[in-house]
Amino acid sequence: MQKAVEIKSRNLTIRGMINTPDQVNGKLPTIIILHGFGGNKMGPHFMFVKFSKVLADLGFASVRFDFAGSGESDGEFINMTLSGELEDAENILEYVKSLDFVDVERIGVVGFSMGGAVASMLAGIHGKDIKSLCLWSPAGNMSEIVINDFIGQGYSEFLNNGYHEYDGLLIGKKFVEDIKKTDIYSIASEYRGDILLLHGSGDEVVSLNASEKYLETYGDKAKLTVIDGADHLFSRQSWKRELIEHSVDFFNQELIERE
Repeated sequence: MQKAVEIKSRNLTIRGMINTPDQVNGKLPTIIILHGFGGNKMGPHFMFVKFSKVLADLGFASVRFDFAGSGESDGEFINMTLSGELEDAENILEYVKSLDFVDVERIGVVGFSMGGAVASMLAGIHGKDIKSLCLWSPAGNMSEIVINDFIGQGYSEFLNNGYHEYDGLLIGKKFVEDIKKTDIYSIASEYRGDILLLHGSGDEVVSLNASEKYLETYGDKAKLTVIDGADHLFSRQSWKRELIEHSVDFFNQELIERE
């Protein structure tokens, strides 16, 4: 079953989707899915939709929202900040905990790209509420990516204009100032649960080094699985299938087999 929902976050309406099995018996293990920079709750080539349906078939609920300024949610992308998305994620977590079908002892989080950075910080701050964490190509080095790659040689013009256009999106000065002062890995390091890191060996946007640094940060709690040849968006069916299979196996072990 799929249901569209809305909640308030930072005085804005953010819009999302809940997927559950057709028959809900008792409390369900639930996965929160957080999208990346400029993305939305459907995911690249609908991979969050596919993942949600696979989870529902296996007895999980899932919840995925558009962050403010993205997708169908209120707000403008130029006003987006990492801290703002973290606050949205915190409000999503509180909403999920309030749902009557959710087993609050069995909540997992998946974050993709910049959403992986947000997910890692969310878990670092609210570890008591998050049983397990799965990060897809997590951009813990988001500051470097935005300043060096997205803006690059246009940085002086960016400072003068207060924004930079990248791939049809306006990157605002508040976003850059915010990520420069945010130590993503340090915040993430506070999480004490189990972590699965999934990263493509051919990722052209977020270097594999970013996941390797997460692995170093988390230590024995984490496992890194590299998907051979996969690009940042896991844009082949075989890569997407492997990504989802690893994620499902992880959450089955963490949230069902251990209950």
